Formats: sequence, structure tokens, C-alpha cells
Amino acid sequence: MPKIQILSKAVAELIAAGEVVERPASVVKELAENAMDAGAKNITIEIQNGGARMLRLTDDGCGIAREDVQNAFLSHATSKVFSAEDLNEIRSLGFRGEALPSVAAVSRVEILTRSREEEVGTRFEIAGGEASETDDAGCPVGTTIVVRDLFFNTPARMKFLKKDVSEANAVAAVVDRLALSNPHISFRLIREGKQTLFTPGFGDLLETARAVFGKEFAQGLMPVSYEMDGVKVEGFTSRPAAARPNRNMQFFFVNGRLIKTATGSAALSEGYKNAIMAGKFPSCILSLTLHPSQVDVNVHPAKIEVRFAQERSVFSAIYFAVKSALSEGDSPAQFRAKPPAANVVPAADTASAAMAKQMYFPEKKPDFWKNVSVTEFLGEPKTAEPPVPAPVPSEPLRFCSSEPELPAGAEPSPLPPPKTEVPTEADFPAEAEPIAEAEPAAEVPIVQEEPPAPEPLLLGEAFRSYLIVQQGEELVFIDKHAAHERMLYEQLKESAGERSAQQLLQPVIVSLSKEEYAALLEHTQLLEQAGFAVADFGPGSIAVYSCPMELAAHELPQVMAELAEQLLRGSRELQPEKLDWIYHSVACRAAVKAGDFTPRCEQEHFAKKLLALPDIRYCPHGRPVLFRITRRELEKSFGRIQ
Repeated sequence: MPKIQILSKAVAELIAAGEVVERPASVVKELAENAMDAGAKNITIEIQNGGARMLRLTDDGCGIAREDVQNAFLSHATSKVFSAEDLNEIRSLGFRGEALPSVAAVSRVEILTRSREEEVGTRFEIAGGEASETDDAGCPVGTTIVVRDLFFNTPARMKFLKKDVSEANAVAAVVDRLALSNPHISFRLIREGKQTLFTPGFGDLLETARAVFGKEFAQGLMPVSYEMDGVKVEGFTSRPAAARPNRNMQFFFVNGRLIKTATGSAALSEGYKNAIMAGKFPSCILSLTLHPSQVDVNVHPAKIEVRFAQERSVFSAIYFAVKSALSEGDSPAQFRAKPPAANVVPAADTASAAMAKQMYFPEKKPDFWKNVSVTEFLGEPKTAEPPVPAPVPSEPLRFCSSEPELPAGAEPSPLPPPKTEVPTEADFPAEAEPIAEAEPAAEVPIVQEEPPAPEPLLLGEAFRSYLIVQQGEELVFIDKHAAHERMLYEQLKESAGERSAQQLLQPVIVSLSKEEYAALLEHTQLLEQAGFAVADFGPGSIAVYSCPMELAAHELPQVMAELAEQLLRGSRELQPEKLDWIYHSVACRAAVKAGDFTPRCEQEHFAKKLLALPDIRYCPHGRPVLFRITRRELEKSFGRIQ
């Protein structure tokens, strides 16, 4: 029977650190939350090599008193919780006293801090849980923490770190969320010596969203403000036209804390029901404010999952907040026709003047036409001259003839008979050459070819989605979207590596979450195989310079988001020959949509082309593209035959 023993302090700290510190982004989150609890108004994060080599966080908060500096790195030492009752109403972001000791257990930490009551700052170092002495230091009020060589004493954990770019993007994603949760704090992120994010910190959430995700994302938002049953919902949610193919841009905050909540996502989706296309998801930045006793944040080591005491109240508040925002902020634009300006119309030619007015004088006309009347533009109407009467002939009119004029009273002579020439013997050769008899043709075996398939006859279209075609003794019903999608998919597969992508006149800039942004940039060669040329356009944005011929430029933001979602789901190991899912996305996006108007000539051409391809029977998602019903089955349904 194994003997139970007490772990050493070093081993226990490493185990505890594994629950809190997963990667450099985890360190940034814990240190930034401490800075926000300290009342900081400006927070600067600097990283090198994705944060694994060096990570520095500087704030202008209240600082730490010298006598408390070493205690801050002891396990379960905190200034935010004093008794068990305090756990029922947690108002701070941090409260367990695990962040600093966990970070210090797996890295080399240096801290510079000074409180407002002190004239001289304090410098303290700790590496792998082993502390050094405190020294005096000159520093401003606030705290600066430098973390170097993360996981230097735990190589098993270090080997699971990703590339520097991936780790840096994870840090950037954390800073984005912290900035959105606290728009009144100015955040600055510096990567490899270059500033990549700066938020103003004026308390304007829309400006913060614009700084984090770009102008295009911010323009698609509408404000939300609602309160119900003690739950206050504020922030922004996207207009239905700005919906995305995934939920990666949904951010929920409770009392300033970023959380993951299935309740919030479900309420958001329910609020957009019947206002958004199937398969699309809204974006949001929603901040929930409720009494701390109504939410339990002590259920997850990373404090990102919470429990609500009244989950129904939270659901209802978000649902009605979204409904209210949609009714007020997404009303369709109304067209109001202006009455036409009164112009002088000449009485002589009213119809012509009205036509000229419509052609040359629209309702919105340039300034230099403001005082021009129809009369001035067309000129005074001319008085029509009386028509000249045609001369009345004294004799009846005749058709033109080549015969000469006859004198009066003379009768025309009879026409002579036509002259015919009769051939004589001189017209034929003396001896005619005998005509050679044709040799009997060799017997050719008769091959009975299969009769060609009956020519399809388009009968019409149902619901702007299904084509109805008669082919011989059958009726064929075609799902035009599914069929077109499969045809495009086959074209993309056949021309893989040879297809020339279309060069865009202007690059399309796509705003993404930091995770989506990193996933696409790590697989630019894979995307190039599929016909996409993309490049970095700054943190959180990529520029698309070319795309497959089947895609339109306005569809690229949705396609890029879909491809990034596939990569994030675990498709990172895909090789260039395994591009089926990319072809699926491109074909689905480029295919004609159900409900779209299709001219009859295109319907006929499409039906003939599809029926000439017998191998196309299912779309890339497995749905059938057509089904047939014979004349016999139809007549049996109507009771004409048994």
C-alpha cells in the first residue's frame, strides 16, 4: 500500500501554478486584473518572443507598500478578501491570492512599486519561488512587474508553448477583452518594440471597440441599454446585416469581468430569431451589472465561468435588451419622395415639355440648374407652319413601268412569244464516254447506338429555389443552390493548383478576432493553394488581394471568418492536398442562393448542364441536388392508371 506523504513547498507551488499559469496570456490576465483592482487608469503591456522571454506590465495604480511586497508572493495572500462572508459578494477581479505566487513559481520575477505615501520605491526579485532581499528604487507611483524566462524550471510545460507569433496573438486577444471590459482604462500593447494597440480610456465603449477591432466592425454595431429585475445590460450588439458565421465576436462581461456564458449566448440568439439568416450569429459587447451576491465567480481557476443565482432573470434581461435594440436601432430606412418643383410649361407642347422636364430636371439637380426653366432650356416653341398640300394628278397614278408612253386612243400591241433555243446534234459530243459502274460497297457492320437522352424542357421555377424540368417521361426537380454548389466544388477540385485567382482592384480588409487573425496568417500557403492571397494588415486585420474567380469581393469577409473558424477547430494539420473543406466554403458562398432571382435563360442553361453530368447527385454537404418522378408514378397518384 503506497504511503501518503506531504509534498514539498516547491512541488506544491508548481502544481498550483499549473492551474493558473498556462501560457504568457494567462500571466497578462492575472497581472492586469491586479492592476485594475489597484485603480490604475493607464496600463502598458510589453512582450518579447510572445511573452515567454520577457513580459512587462506597468500601471499607475495605488502601488504596494514596502512591508507588503514579499507577502504578495505568498500563497493565499490577498488584500481583497478578509472573511468567508466576503466570498458571497466578490467585487474585485482577483481574490484568491494565487496569481503572483503561481507566476513566481515558474519564472523570474522583478517588481518595482511605490505607494502614494512613500517617497522611495521598492525593488524585489523572486525566481522559482526563491525570494531575494528588497532594495530601494526610484520609480513613480504604481507598479511595474517584469516576468522573464517563463517555465524555465518546468521544461515539460515549456514544450507545449506554441510559436512566438501564436503566443503573442493570444496575449493580444486577452488585452483586447480587458480593454473592452474597462473602456475607462487606457491600454497599450507593445510587441517586439512596436505599439500594436492603444485605447483612449475615455469611457467610450464604441471608440474602444473601434481601436480594438477596427472601423468596419464598429460601424456594424448598435447601442444596447436595458434594465430588468435588477440586471442592467449595456453595450453594443451588431445589426443583422453585420452577422458573422460564428460566435467568436461575442463578448459578455459581468461587473467588469469577462465570462463565458451559455445563457448569454442563448438569449442573444433567441433575441435575433427571425431577424437574422440561419447559420449566422450576431456579434456583441454586452456588459451585465447586477448585485455581486447574485453571481458566483469562484467556480473556475481562471474565473472565466460563473453561476447566476437567477439565471432566468439574466436570460430575460439580455433577450429584451436585444429586442429593444433591434426595434430602435435597426429600423429600415424610409423613402420620402419630394414634390416636383413647379416649372413653367409652354401650352403649345405640354407633352414634350413634360418629357424634357423628366429627363433633364430630376428632383435633385445641380446648383447651376436651380433657376432654369424648361422654356429657357428648350427655347420658345416654334409655331408650326401649315402643311403644303400635295398636287392632285389629273390622271390616275400608275406604277413605274419600262414601257413607253402610248398616244391617246392607241391599243398596246400583243407581247411576242418568248424565244426558245432547241439544242442540235452539234451541241453533243460525237462519242459519249461510258459511265463506269460503281463497285459494290463493302458491308459495314451496323452498330446500334443508344438513343440520346431526351432534350430537357424547362417548365418553370418554384419558390425561386427549385427548377422543374421535363425530360422524356420524367419530371426532374432541381435544388438550384445545392446543384450549383456541387458543380462549383467539382470545378475547384479539378483545377486545384492550376486555377488562376482573380486579382482584386482594391484589397479587401477583413477584421477578425485575434485568434482568427493568427490562424489565417499561420496558413497563408494553404490559402494560396485554394486561390487566396492574404497579407497582414495590422493586429486583427488581414488584406485579401486575390480570391477564386467564383467569389465576389463582398463575400470575402464571411469566407475568411469561416476558414479561420475551421482552422481553429483543429484543422491546423491539413496538408495542401486536403483542401476539401476550403472548397466547400468557397463553393457554398459562391453558389446561387435559394430565393435569388435567376433569369429564365440561365435556368435553361443550368438545367441542361446539370443533367449532362450524371455524376452530380449530392451537394458537398450530402444533400440531394435533384429527384425524379416518372409519368407513370404521377398518373398513378392521380388514379389514371393502376
